[in-house]
Amino acid sequence: MSRYIIGIDQSTQGTKGLLVDEGGHLINRLDRPHKQIVSDAGWVSHDPSEIAANVLAVARAVVEETGVDPAEIAGVGISNQLETTVAWDARTGEPVCDAVVWQCARAQGVCERVSQVAGAAELVCDRTGLVLSPYYPASKIAWIIENIPAARRAADRGDLRLGTIDSWVVWTLTGGREFRCDYSNASRTQLFNLQTLTWDAEVCDLFGIDTAWLPRVTDSDACFGMTDLGGFLPTPVPIHGVLGDSHAALFAQGCFERGMAKATLGTGSTVMMNVGTEFVPSTHGLSSSLSWRMGGVAEYVLEGNVTYAGAVKTWLRDDLELIANPEEVTDLCYAANPESRVYLVPAFTGLGAPHWCAEAEACAFGMTRATGRAEFVKAADESIAFQIFDVIDAMSEDCGAALSELRVDGGPTRDAYLMQFESDLIEAPVRIASNDEMSGLGAAWTCGIALGLYTRDVVDTYGARGVVEPSMPAEERHEKIDGWRHAVRATMAYVY
Repeated sequence: MSRYIIGIDQSTQGTKGLLVDEGGHLINRLDRPHKQIVSDAGWVSHDPSEIAANVLAVARAVVEETGVDPAEIAGVGISNQLETTVAWDARTGEPVCDAVVWQCARAQGVCERVSQVAGAAELVCDRTGLVLSPYYPASKIAWIIENIPAARRAADRGDLRLGTIDSWVVWTLTGGREFRCDYSNASRTQLFNLQTLTWDAEVCDLFGIDTAWLPRVTDSDACFGMTDLGGFLPTPVPIHGVLGDSHAALFAQGCFERGMAKATLGTGSTVMMNVGTEFVPSTHGLSSSLSWRMGGVAEYVLEGNVTYAGAVKTWLRDDLELIANPEEVTDLCYAANPESRVYLVPAFTGLGAPHWCAEAEACAFGMTRATGRAEFVKAADESIAFQIFDVIDAMSEDCGAALSELRVDGGPTRDAYLMQFESDLIEAPVRIASNDEMSGLGAAWTCGIALGLYTRDVVDTYGARGVVEPSMPAEERHEKIDGWRHAVRATMAYVY
């Protein structure tokens, strides 16, 4: 009898179901979107009950579509959108409010209040590796407790459960029997001590959070419980391989050694570097986190998030109407005047890592009367590579390890000009994944490895779609980087 793994990739826009065979091959995938709830104040929420229903629906349908016997399912792996926060009542099993999405900054006031406590911001960063920000669940949880009466009532009864999406999905799939999260997700809550690898009581106290409300932290490849997918499977199977989506992609890209890095390019870009088994605090504007803990061994990463990657091309198409589709960008870049010195700094919602200037606004520099459509599009495309270069450069400074190769995945990696320019900037090969489902595959493969279906060599199943080598002359590279840095400094100075 064949054995299959179901991978569930619960992301910001929807939930994917992946069916992976005993050789690690993806044989089917489907997805189901969920509603993006945006208030007049700009608060971003998701309905946890809708997500729970979609998880069960895609897990079942991805099997049914192929005609695979449900009895042949051996296990389930989960990857999930990071930082999105869910609160529910253990007695009823129902959410006490909509989930607060990672994009939502409604908890800014909580962060401002905590920052007024002497030494609190430094303590939080030192213990958790994360700069105090409403981006992370710590302040989101505090906001829920302070503003949702049902949460307070559940807390007073001892029934409140608070967690990231992985803990909610595990709770759902196990019928409320297991309340757990994995180490990668715990490390992104801003409540987890990266050196003791426990919930930090002192940090929790700053946010008014009782550690009893938080899930049990479990190795990323351990058993999180048993599920029959709501009665779909004849016999319950184990849930293994639970990781945040960026961490799962790092695993699927085979970044197992110190100094190995990946960039996932989508609307934005998440850049991660494996820095080994020792905690490395960032002094260059990055986040420190756990990549995972497997087999009792914790490994750490440095991370930087680029808000505008593929979104720059969407802006060119939808707002400026300079292109009809993103595929045009490569040809326009090659057709542009190679002497053009136009730089676009896409700080549409401020500058993030490693610059951290929330007040910055997007700026373009170096335009002349000869600047045309192609030159402007090229500057926009190059801005994606420059932002990733800034993060990679900060990572190398923090960990003291030169980058030997950057592994990339996602839709924008089909832009040949962008990939070549990125390789030239970082002076290292860019290895392009041949499959874009890295998050879901990372979780599914971790599950399969834990169950003995295959070894870590499974990450080589699809190989690379291509490897791009640097070719730009050193003098030209330095000139371009100097021009970009000048543009970034000018953008940060132009704040009013």
